[in-house]
Amino acid sequence: MRVLISGGGTGGHIYPAIAIADALKSKDAEIEILFVGANGRMEMTKVPAAGYDIEGLDIAGFQRRLTLKNLSFPFKVMKSLMAAGRIIKDFRPDVGVGVGGYASGPAMYKLASKGLPLLLQEQNSYPGITNKILAGKAQTICTAYPEMTQFFPHDKIEFTGNPVRTDLLEVASKRDEAYSHFGLDPSKKTCLIVGGSLGALTLNKAMDAACSQLESVDDLQFVWQIGAAHEERFMASDTAQLGHVKATKFIDRMDLAYAVGDVMIGRAGALTISELSIVGMPTILVPSPNVAEDHQTKNAMALVNRDAAILVRDADAQETLITEAIRLSKDDKLQQTLASNVKQLAKPTAADRIAELVIALGNNKT
Repeated sequence: MRVLISGGGTGGHIYPAIAIADALKSKDAEIEILFVGANGRMEMTKVPAAGYDIEGLDIAGFQRRLTLKNLSFPFKVMKSLMAAGRIIKDFRPDVGVGVGGYASGPAMYKLASKGLPLLLQEQNSYPGITNKILAGKAQTICTAYPEMTQFFPHDKIEFTGNPVRTDLLEVASKRDEAYSHFGLDPSKKTCLIVGGSLGALTLNKAMDAACSQLESVDDLQFVWQIGAAHEERFMASDTAQLGHVKATKFIDRMDLAYAVGDVMIGRAGALTISELSIVGMPTILVPSPNVAEDHQTKNAMALVNRDAAILVRDADAQETLITEAIRLSKDDKLQQTLASNVKQLAKPTAADRIAELVIALGNNKT
């Protein structure tokens, strides 16, 4: 069987796609998989690093603000549709998997137009525009949230949850290794601050502004992922130099970060929420206001309404975020409540279930 997987632009699209590919290979090592991504985006390096081939399309998103870049958008779409057609002709897929993102639109639209079966995987509680457009052409739509009939046809929805990396399924046994890896004190509680691979300016500013407050905290240590985009500005900050703050550009072992963390501060991207659900992490979510349809706030509220996370608004973060984190770290009962409730949302077998559905579609293609 040949499976074409398309999408990307962010880790929230790429890592679930790789998890689906891994699950497909675990079920049938003979399955051939080809990814289609957007040239210049992170999938063009992350996917090959995971051991899969990828083809790139010259496509970018439509800017919601008035900009001259939008004048070239129709031409890029047409060029990408033609390129996707050539890729499909050469690869001859049996089934397509669209995970959202720039490249998913042209590749999956072209695949479906040739009568090939299509499965969509939607990570967020509010779907992206690509999956909304493709929904009518898909046979199956796998969602991470149960209440999605307002966006997709009921008979197409499979509530599978979001696929996550397999190394997160058993993090509790890695706690001692994690203390050593990060150089942390096992007698202190640990707070993770994770803003994604590029970092989150709001979270970094909140940590930077709280330097004097953190100096007086002696029973809580921090693992602070600053992110590649903000390394120069914050790695040399006074906060980053504190002895109980471990500042790093990027955390390459998130399994160990989750193993050592007692509480967490993070954005409300779909991947983050799926991961913290799997590991049962008490978390303060700070939704980014700079995403389409404010979907991170919708993601966060899906947890907050279940008493499974705490929300701090982006605009309030610099003033209140670290105070909230310190308060949470001292409240064992609240930590237990958040951890218990968020674990109820976990779907640890999501990748396997989606792989089963993909294989079923491929076997039943007309």
